[in-house]
Order: sequence, then structure tokens, then C-alpha cells
Amino acid sequence: MEANVLNIKGQETGRKVVLNDAIYAIEPNDHAIYLDVKLIMANQRQGTAKSKERSEVSGSTRKLGRQKGGGGARRGDINSPVLIGGGRVFGPKPRDYSFKLNKKVRQLARKSALAYKVQENALVVVEDFTLDAPKTKSMVEILKNLKVSDKKALIVTPGADKVVYLSARNIERVQVMPATALNTYKVLNADVMVVAESALAVIDGNLTK
Repeated sequence: MEANVLNIKGQETGRKVVLNDAIYAIEPNDHAIYLDVKLIMANQRQGTAKSKERSEVSGSTRKLGRQKGGGGARRGDINSPVLIGGGRVFGPKPRDYSFKLNKKVRQLARKSALAYKVQENALVVVEDFTLDAPKTKSMVEILKNLKVSDKKALIVTPGADKVVYLSARNIERVQVMPATALNTYKVLNADVMVVAESALAVIDGNLTK
């Protein structure tokens, strides 16, 4: 599978790059994608929610009424969950939401997400570029040239590029990410991926080793 390489002016360079069929041409596995996205979202949860139960609420433990003969249900102290100001029954407690997912399943999920992007013609390969200084105006122009300025775009660079990152930071719905940090959620969340030519080799190395 091949893809045309564009320059930052949106013009074809006349060169093509070979996309690894073991990544971009596979049959996407939706269940692997579901598990990986679930893991990513679970890892972002703080898990610090906490409510007080009956034994933790501040209040007297005096029995409010007699056990029998009152004409109503039995009731204990003022901390009873059925009373206003009482404890909560089965409330949330601090917990860790993370879980284990096999490395091969996570790799399959990322491959599947990239394969979907190729099927949707939502992967743009651009020759390696850098900017002289952080400038939002320059990045806006590049996105317009590539005809992706009206879409949620994910720009993938070979490594951490602070100048490119700062240039795109203030642009709505645009995110810059090094190829080593690429994950399933970020790929699926973007309408289009703009991938630097050298970043393809980094992605191949991460997903085929």
C-alpha cells in the first residue's frame, strides 16, 4: 500500500511512501479497540470519590425510639440512611480503576485504529518539516494548505517538537503528538491524521517489534 507525500504547501512532491500492510491494511478488530480505549479512559480516572457511610457520619448513637409499639418501622440512631443527614448506603469509595491488558491486544487496537484511518482516507502523509519559531499563523496556513483546517486534526511528529507543538497549541481541535506517544483513543478521536514522513518509521518500529 502506498500513499502520496505532500509538502507543507499542500502540493504533491511526486514521491510515494510505502505503508506497512501489517499495520495499515489489516482487518480492524473492534473488540480490541474497545478494550484499549476502555483502559485509556480508566487510567485517567482519579478514583477519589468518597461518601460517608453510617459509621462515619457525625451524630449521636442514641436510639431514637422504642423497639416495638411505636406504630412504625424500627429505627436506630440519627445516622440511619433513611433519615436526612444520615449516612449513605453503599456509597463510592476510593479505588483504582485500572486493569491489565495484554501488550499484543493493545498493539492490535492501535493497528486497527490506523487501518480505519486509511480506509476513511483520513491519513495525510507530509514530508518532514519544522518551523523557525513558534507561530500560530504559520501552522494555520499549513493546515489550510493541507485542506484539514476545518477538521479535528492530529499532527504526528517523529519526536517531540516544541516549536510545532507551541505553534498548534492555541488552534482549536488541533493536537500535536510524537509518534512514540500515539494511542488508540487519540487516533480515533481525530477526524484526520497528518503524519510526518519520518514518523511512519517510528510507528512501524513500535507496532511490529
